[in-house]
Amino acid sequence: MTGRDAALPRRGPAGRGTLRTAPVALLVAALALTGCSSTGAAAPDAGPTAATPAPGASTAVPPGDTPGETLEGTLVVLAAASLTDVVTDLAATLEADHPGLTVRTSFGASSALATQVVSGAPADVVVTASPATMTTVTDALGGDPVVVATNQLQIAVPAGNPGGVTTLADLADPARTVALCAAEVPCGAVGAQVLAKAGVTPAPDTLEQDVRAVLTRLRLDEADAGLVYRTDVIAAGGAVEGIDVPADVQVPTDYPALALRDAPHPRAAAAFVALLRGPVGRQALEDAGFDVP
Repeated sequence: MTGRDAALPRRGPAGRGTLRTAPVALLVAALALTGCSSTGAAAPDAGPTAATPAPGASTAVPPGDTPGETLEGTLVVLAAASLTDVVTDLAATLEADHPGLTVRTSFGASSALATQVVSGAPADVVVTASPATMTTVTDALGGDPVVVATNQLQIAVPAGNPGGVTTLADLADPARTVALCAAEVPCGAVGAQVLAKAGVTPAPDTLEQDVRAVLTRLRLDEADAGLVYRTDVIAAGGAVEGIDVPADVQVPTDYPALALRDAPHPRAAAAFVALLRGPVGRQALEDAGFDVP
């Protein structure tokens, strides 16, 4: 029995493997218990649901770090899992510029992060992989989010493409092991839109609660294919290969960022969002494979 066989039941033409899901309620509860991690730590991811800015979104860059300004305290940043690498690096940059400031980061499904913020979890900045999910926050708490990046999906396969996957239609093949994001999280919602536009009804073996969990399945060779963001394929290096989704069925998704109105550290929150929007943040996002406005 291979490592993949041990992790997920293989399927043949006669039937499908067991569908394994992790309820969103459990994920939210886990996030609430774990709280925020120190800079560079990662939790679950998310994905997108719409390609337009959140209603009422502003394109103005919020006030940020000014020369000679001292930022102190502990800034809490919640961000979609697909932003793990970029936000971790920018948090370290802001800390280096302000020795009295500590930036704590937590990464997860956008829907779970929105629930945390609306429920009163302490946070200064939230960045989601879905304008619709950000609307959950602004409807409850107000604020003017700004779009900092755009992403899109790719078909991802383990290095060497052992399953011989070439098109979206292969995600409906019961002979292949397929990992997708659950529909409740942005990467699953946008994936469903892409597949619907392509006329494909997928046959997933596992539905994951964030995009990095799908990526892990592929890196461990526990699945033949999945849908993840282009940036996640880049982050995986040679462990995963990406296959472009046809342009006529692609559904890009925007990433809005919000310095919360009642942020415990409003000046530091504004500085972090400004860093995302500024030259350093834009370059970091582009290097990771995001498009920037």
